[in-house]
Amino acid sequence: MGFNEAEKPDLPRIGVGMLGYAFMGRAHSDAYRKLDYMMYPPPAIPDLVAVCGRNKEAVAGMAARFGYKGYYTDWEEMLEDPRIQLFDNVGPNNMHEDPSVRAVEAGVHVLCEKPLARTTEEARHMWDAAVKNNVKHMAAFNYRFVPAVRKARDLIQTGKLGRIYHFRAMYLQDWILPHFHTPLLWRHNKDVSGTGALGDFSHIIDIGHFLLGSRISSVQSTLKTFIPERALMDGSGTGKVDVDDAFASVVEFENGAIGTLEGTRLASGRKNYHVFEVNGEKGSLAWNLERLNELDVQWAEGEPAETRGFQNVLVTESGDPWIENWWPPGHVLGWEHTFIHEIYHLLDCIIYDKEVAPGGATFEDGYNACVVADAMVESSETGRRVDCKY
Repeated sequence: MGFNEAEKPDLPRIGVGMLGYAFMGRAHSDAYRKLDYMMYPPPAIPDLVAVCGRNKEAVAGMAARFGYKGYYTDWEEMLEDPRIQLFDNVGPNNMHEDPSVRAVEAGVHVLCEKPLARTTEEARHMWDAAVKNNVKHMAAFNYRFVPAVRKARDLIQTGKLGRIYHFRAMYLQDWILPHFHTPLLWRHNKDVSGTGALGDFSHIIDIGHFLLGSRISSVQSTLKTFIPERALMDGSGTGKVDVDDAFASVVEFENGAIGTLEGTRLASGRKNYHVFEVNGEKGSLAWNLERLNELDVQWAEGEPAETRGFQNVLVTESGDPWIENWWPPGHVLGWEHTFIHEIYHLLDCIIYDKEVAPGGATFEDGYNACVVADAMVESSETGRRVDCKY
């Protein structure tokens, strides 16, 4: 017996145009391809209209690999394509502001990778333009869409942990070690990236805001560049690294909680070590991206003191966030699934005119993270505690 086409749900289609085709472009494209049959039925079917990049051969290969209908080498030309309703910006940081603003001014919804912009001023421009043109806008802080992270937020926001005292987070990697093998990349150039590790790992700023439902109010920070020069890509000499390799900060939140943030690209042995811990009056939570299906939970009361330690919970039960779309309990999800959840959320907001926040990060949230990052840079340069000026 064949499949009855009439039984397929009649769903709208959303035309997608993507700027960028490297690592993050593949992650987003993979999500678009899987979304319509795994998050079933989806609010809309992603229609991969075009992908854009400067290298014609590479972007043509990307289009063929993931099933885009075509490709462009000029983002301005791509944004004139009337089939595009959602612009997915995964380009380098210096390509976030202008293309995203151009898209929203054309009435196109935008998903933009983090950090939202190189500076607070750029981020504010993007946010204002998106609001003015009444389009849906999301900053791609995908760790909001890990089931265990969403469960942690729900526990905090429903008061299960009581008053929150502490938030601490680290994001540690070692991908530029050994330094003499890693050449000068765009991520080492302030004109392109804005900051270094601080921008790459701005996830830990956003996840603090997201979990606690409160913004960081002040910072006392140190940024450090350990390797000031790196070999040029063409082997012709060396170039200056003018962004941070690492940062550390003591922070205070508007709700009175205090915490620490640390990030580095030079933590030998750490591949993608994004961790956080939250301590409240009634208990604590801890999470590790490298074991992303697990949440460590501790309750201060209700058990004998001698057994009142952390308990490891596998967040794969049928009632856990998004799990009904996937596998039986214990059949764990991976990093790539966060993008499927994220894009599903955005499409749902577009089709049904829902608010992106608080579940997703809006351009306002991206701006808030930039405010904190800029305050951390200022604190490091002046040696003083700096208030975050939102």
